[in-house]
Amino acid sequence: MNEAQAAAPPKSTAEEPWPVRVVSQKVGAWIAKLGWVWVDGQVAQISRRAGSGVVFLTLRDPAADLSLTVTMHRDVLEAGAPELAEGARVTLHAKPEFYPARGTLSLRADEIRQVGLGELLARLERLKKLLGAEGLFARERKRRLPFLPTRIGLITGQNTAAERDVLMNVRRRWPAAEFRVAHVSVQGPNSVPQILGALKVLDDDETVDVIVIARGGGSVEDLLPFSDEALCRAVFAARTPVVSAIGHETDTPLLDYVADLRASTPTDAAKRIVPDLGDELRLIEQARGRLDRGVLALIDRERQRIEAWRSRPVLARPETLIEQRSGEVIALRDRAGRSLEHRVRRADDELRHTLARLRALSPLATLERGYAIVQREDGHVVRAADEVESGDPLRVRLFEGSLTAVVTPGTNE
Repeated sequence: MNEAQAAAPPKSTAEEPWPVRVVSQKVGAWIAKLGWVWVDGQVAQISRRAGSGVVFLTLRDPAADLSLTVTMHRDVLEAGAPELAEGARVTLHAKPEFYPARGTLSLRADEIRQVGLGELLARLERLKKLLGAEGLFARERKRRLPFLPTRIGLITGQNTAAERDVLMNVRRRWPAAEFRVAHVSVQGPNSVPQILGALKVLDDDETVDVIVIARGGGSVEDLLPFSDEALCRAVFAARTPVVSAIGHETDTPLLDYVADLRASTPTDAAKRIVPDLGDELRLIEQARGRLDRGVLALIDRERQRIEAWRSRPVLARPETLIEQRSGEVIALRDRAGRSLEHRVRRADDELRHTLARLRALSPLATLERGYAIVQREDGHVVRAADEVESGDPLRVRLFEGSLTAVVTPGTNE
């Protein structure tokens, strides 16, 4: 412990704060506790100063906008990666060091290894199995592209063949197509952070219905950004459907497996995201032709059906049915008249017979033969002489008319 450390107070307070040098020393001590570590990254910059035995590297994280300065002896670089170039993937053994004078952090490396193609492919294969096991490649999780997107988001390099292929072919197929283009670096240590930023901007845009990530062909190392784990997870979590159009048919970065649609080339992507206006017009004409033919065929069938109906007797000569029914009505009317006349005659005969019987049984018939009915004043019929007394008025009813009489003495004996 030096004099400054010994003089430093055990605890920092508002009344007794630590000097900057003490804070710097303590930060350096904490960083030194990490010790030697193996670090994986991508070389963003190499600085070889003439006449100096020290080489400076800028090591960038492949999936984040973070970087650290690495110092190493020239002999270490020549022994581990003599052909090292910017953009290469490396693994190095280093110790973090904090420089109190400048307040900066760097790594001091004593060994460096350039990651070869075989190691890169092995890492990609392990990452592929991991993402596949988590369901990022599942077919049922992929979203369908809209038939005709309102606006197309395009993530690609500026003034690249991939950009021209997508824009030209989309507008050739659908001239009214709208684009929102985000230019990014599609190769090198800066590509992944830029692509992630562009993807977030386009995914947050409500007017963008589909996002295309496009780049031309290249080596496995050139296409490494499109197999980055952070990019794959961001595409999987995106709200907007994503189309991967990376390289050629044989190029298959991990982005192809995560994207909702994989296009073999940028030109193929243009064909997959919008319909062809000419083809659609032809399809519309064909549909209209089928519709016209269908309507005409339906009209023709209905015309034939109407003609068949008109040819039937009931419609060809409708009066025939009326005539038939008229004859039936006349026959029924005549039969009803005869039946009614027969019933009337029979009722008349029955009435005559009943009247004759009634007359035969009526008291008037008896009166007609000369008999009379004698009634007292109260209407009581006198049947015996002792039913009246002398002086009683009587009414004698004859066949025609009636007489008034008075009982005299000696007449009721």
